[in-house]
Amino acid sequence: MYDLIIIGGGPAGLAAGIYAVRFGLDTLILERNEISGQISMADIVENYPGFPSISGLELMERYRTHAQEAGAKTRITEVLSVRTEGTKKIVSTDSGDLKAKAVIIATGANPKHLGVPGEKEFVSKGVSYCAICDGPFFKNKTVVVVGGGNSAVTDALYLSKVAQKVYLVHRRDHLRAAKVLQDRAVANSNIELILNTLVLEIIGSKEGVKKVEKIILQDINSKEIRELSTNGVFIYVGIHPNTEFVNVEKDAEGFIKTDRWMETSEKGIYAAGDCHDTPIWQLVAAVRDGAVAATAAYEYIEKIK
Repeated sequence: MYDLIIIGGGPAGLAAGIYAVRFGLDTLILERNEISGQISMADIVENYPGFPSISGLELMERYRTHAQEAGAKTRITEVLSVRTEGTKKIVSTDSGDLKAKAVIIATGANPKHLGVPGEKEFVSKGVSYCAICDGPFFKNKTVVVVGGGNSAVTDALYLSKVAQKVYLVHRRDHLRAAKVLQDRAVANSNIELILNTLVLEIIGSKEGVKKVEKIILQDINSKEIRELSTNGVFIYVGIHPNTEFVNVEKDAEGFIKTDRWMETSEKGIYAAGDCHDTPIWQLVAAVRDGAVAATAAYEYIEKIK
């Protein structure tokens, strides 16, 4: 039996692992994939203290190396459920059950879908949720980015270096991204903002090689509908937490509710990072959450000894 099992190998999970082993806890980090954490998909990270400019993938590799060298064990496996039996936590995986005295859930979140016709049909055929992953396929082509937050504007800026033209479509009359990102987007001659506008449908060729060809837009104020030719659509309209496998108290959107020590409604089970009801989905907040959760888990384990 482990002292602590951490589910998720992103920034929150790895930060928790580093703190946990420093407390002397026998710690196992479970990861679903070799590359974890949404931040690993970021071209450039500019707002993490101490690193004025670093790629998301390099930062994740540094986290992982740090955690492993500190003494945290890692394993690739799919977690199916978490339950409590007495003072033990049972983590069921696709390779068998694991036992621990405490569990930290740091499973992050996945992109939300627009839910419009054509979106599902053209995924990986012009529809994408990751500019870093798929941007190079659109060199010197036209793309549309849907959304107005930090992720949408950051990736629009990245795509502007690759694509011939980038349209940034947002349903509100102003962007929600940080001002420095907005200023860059407005100043970029390769990016055109289309505000107060909804995406109604994604259309493409259905014979031969499937690919996106255009989108249908509607102006929210005038209700005017028009077509916009494009080779790709990159969607950034929020995130959905990966929390279905655990039965603890959650909010209406599935984010795990925690107290200030990251403890859930179940004693000895903690949540950290984007999967819990955090006020901001930011790298620095996820790392902080991981440290707090590991500290709380250590104190809990000490009490039940």
